[in-house]
Amino acid sequence: MVDSLGYRMKFAVIAPSTNTSVQPEYEDMRPRGVTNHFSRIAIPDTKVTDDDSFMVMLQSIRDATFDAVDVSMSMEPGCVIMGMSAETFWDGAEGADRLHKKMLERTGGVPVIMGSTAVDAAIKAYESKGKPIRKIGIITPYMPVGDNNVKKFFEDQGYEVVNLVGLQSPSPMMIAHESKQTLKHAAIEASEGVDAIIQAGTNLAFAEVAAMAEFWLEKPVIAINTATYWHALRSMGINDQMDGFGRLVAEF
Repeated sequence: MVDSLGYRMKFAVIAPSTNTSVQPEYEDMRPRGVTNHFSRIAIPDTKVTDDDSFMVMLQSIRDATFDAVDVSMSMEPGCVIMGMSAETFWDGAEGADRLHKKMLERTGGVPVIMGSTAVDAAIKAYESKGKPIRKIGIITPYMPVGDNNVKKFFEDQGYEVVNLVGLQSPSPMMIAHESKQTLKHAAIEASEGVDAIIQAGTNLAFAEVAAMAEFWLEKPVIAINTATYWHALRSMGINDQMDGFGRLVAEF
């Protein structure tokens, strides 16, 4: 017997308690027969004003992540999605690989999808039907210490980071308060002289903006929530396509 609603796939999604964007964006992309089950990483909405306070926030996430994973496993998911971003980029490609291995140990081998590697997979999908992507622009809600780790991850993968727009959101919860207009201008700023635009930070509600920006800028604009959910679906053999979230979900 299979789950009556999630008969194709049950995703466990691990996301910070302050995050109000990843869940609705995932739900908007959810195919019939697939269900998303959120387990919250309990963190306070600490103020973020500089690198030191950013690291306090990140440590809060690290301290509570595995507890959230353990809770999520009780419903026997087919796959675990990390609906959080900064930690998946930390220490570049080697750090991402270490985190993935730790997560697999914690899930007992249940597949784990992470934002950093999902975005890299999305870039390669675009390349499969178009031009090589080497120069990228990045948008984040982070302080410089977070931006540097995102930059390092992509440089480790062989990309040149030409532009990086760090919005320096004042708290983890307030990331979701960045307006569509702010995100539009960030996309324009990041687009100069690049082959593709990448957005990190799962609490930035960027999926809809990315699809619009991709059309107007005529180059790939990859929102991390779109890429991560797309990669989870495709990794689990679910190939449903959907309009409204850019070429990634519609074509690949």
